Amino acid sequence: MSKAWYEKLFENYGKKYDEEVFTQGTLGECDFLERELGFNKSLRILDVGCGTGRHAIELTKRGYRVTGIDLSQAQLRRAAEKADEENLVIEFLRYDARNLPFDRAFDVAIMLCEGGFPLMETDEMNYDILKSVAKALKEEALFILTTLNALYPLHQPLKEFYDGVRAEGVASYESQNFDVMTLRDHNLTTFTDDDGVKHEIESNERYYMPSEMTWLLGTLGFTRVEIFGAKIGAYSREDPLTQEVFEMLVVAKRG
Repeated sequence: MSKAWYEKLFENYGKKYDEEVFTQGTLGECDFLERELGFNKSLRILDVGCGTGRHAIELTKRGYRVTGIDLSQAQLRRAAEKADEENLVIEFLRYDARNLPFDRAFDVAIMLCEGGFPLMETDEMNYDILKSVAKALKEEALFILTTLNALYPLHQPLKEFYDGVRAEGVASYESQNFDVMTLRDHNLTTFTDDDGVKHEIESNERYYMPSEMTWLLGTLGFTRVEIFGAKIGAYSREDPLTQEVFEMLVVAKRG
């Protein structure tokens, strides 16, 4: 069976991933997380699609207990290396986010920077991630995630956004077709892996309407779903979600 595009992208893309523009806002993002957690360091946190561990590592440095999961062995290996460099002990585990083994084990889940959701090939597979995370959370729990905002490509071409984040030495993206019926963008991703080998892969990402996120999370028992605009490194409740914002920030509470 051939690998999915996101498996191809992350199979040897740990160090280079940390150079991406969208990974540079860790400190400010963790500041927001702390405020949402009420600075309660007794809470057990699950970092879904943790990648190279940037949020898990920073939160651990601040005194929180975090378990990071990801599908990519290369990303997890890089996360473990970075934790070792900081003399931190963090549990990084390889799991498919659609089939997590946890049952009512965590107080909080974070899934940031498209940590698995919404990269799956079908809407059902994306929903499986939400269901799996919900199962891993206790009855009274907090779920904070970011995802792609469908309002954005419905009002302006994705090319403008991709051109704005283009930088030397990191991945570049070229939208081939945004399907307004499925809210999926088919794009060509070009990147150089950690061994210096250049790749081109066809990617497929699902954008979501805020009403969809409210409904999907509501079916999983999240009684309060708040949605904001997501700015890299500066998450804030003061930023409304508009058609000019590429990502949405979702804060969902259950119980």
